[in-house]
Amino acid sequence: MSANRPAAVVVLAAGEGTRMKSATPKVLHELCGRSLVGHVLAA
Repeated sequence: MSANRPAAVVVLAAGEGTRMKSATPKVLHELCGRSLVGHVLAA
């Protein structure tokens, strides 16, 4: 296999978010109408 294909990886390393006192994972909280992980994927 010698195919050169571009690759993209997103590593979700936001921690548990225990200081936020929220049941929602930190990466799923919304900011300006989009989840935090959504901002990363759109960048």
